[in-house]
Amino acid sequence: MSSTPAPEPASEAIAPFTADDYRARMARAAESAADAGLAGIVVAPGPDLVYLTGYQPTAITERLTVLVLAAGQEPVLVVPTLEAPDAEKAAGAAALTLRDWTDGKDPYAVTAPLLDAGGRFGISDNAWAMHLLGLQQALPGTSYVSLTAALPMLRGVKDAHELARIAAAGAAADRAYGEILKVRFAGRKETDVAADLAGLLLRFGHSQVDFTVVGSGPNGANPHHEAGDRVIEHGDMVVLDFGGLKHGYGSDTTRTVHVGEPTAEERRVHDLVREAQQAGFEAVRPGVACQEVDRAAREVITDAGYGEYFIHRTGHGIGVTTHEPPYMIEGEELPIVPGMCFSIEPGVYLPGRFGVRIEDIVTATDDGAGRRFNNTPHEMALVE
Repeated sequence: MSSTPAPEPASEAIAPFTADDYRARMARAAESAADAGLAGIVVAPGPDLVYLTGYQPTAITERLTVLVLAAGQEPVLVVPTLEAPDAEKAAGAAALTLRDWTDGKDPYAVTAPLLDAGGRFGISDNAWAMHLLGLQQALPGTSYVSLTAALPMLRGVKDAHELARIAAAGAAADRAYGEILKVRFAGRKETDVAADLAGLLLRFGHSQVDFTVVGSGPNGANPHHEAGDRVIEHGDMVVLDFGGLKHGYGSDTTRTVHVGEPTAEERRVHDLVREAQQAGFEAVRPGVACQEVDRAAREVITDAGYGEYFIHRTGHGIGVTTHEPPYMIEGEELPIVPGMCFSIEPGVYLPGRFGVRIEDIVTATDDGAGRRFNNTPHEMALVE
């Protein structure tokens, strides 16, 4: 299969984020932290730092790199001196102050003056323990809580520019699905089809492939099955779940296909999951709790007698990562607001036999309706 990139449609031109965009994000984050009763937030390398500054170190090492944000305080990015030139090139660099430290110096002594010595701070979930412990040793009066717990919607609501990126990523994943239906499945390993999917995502503009789940026959009953050496057979149901990043934002879609003609039961289960996915989508509207999407999809499957075989949440958020808050799950009372983007992906998994999952990325809109970012048919596709 050729890996030559397909031309990008003119309508898909995406303008880069500016320093003003990052300045506004950092200001909102600092205000949100204050509203949550925090003295500020400490952001380590990872998706939060990319979202807030546009900076992603080429290597995440034992050398401390942190962004410190607090209401009424200028944003400061603390970086190792040898990485300062790269940090200065970040799109958001003009919206913050850069403070560097050299090897042999104490980076926590550089960072400590930026923090309230008795404050409680949000800190990136993926911050290294050694860095958190270093901050605590420098400032014993400080305390910390994970950003996901303190500010779960830090990145949750997307603006128009972000929505355009997610739409482009979704359209590219849809094109990949359209092409994968043309390849041969029977007689090939799951890993072969997974490689085809990865190549197609790259071909249609993804810069990063995060996953290519190909679960054939009984392997489809494992929702997170890694593509393996099983040879796909005629008569198999095959779960295809794939996604990655395009323009820095995620795609994630699932369709379940069948090699040859399905049985009546396979059609019945597929139709059931399709109905559940539609019910979840129809529950999406501003003001409704996230758990209502899960409830709507789950009710359809439970009422049909397959409730015990729907073994995961109905959805997850998506943005600069392919999995992030909010989560469509029982107990999540966070209200849906316009600009939230998340998956709706109910499934039925019959151990030792087959599985079915159908997934779209959707958003809530100002007019009260949901919008899909995946628009390939939900009907079962038959492949060879």
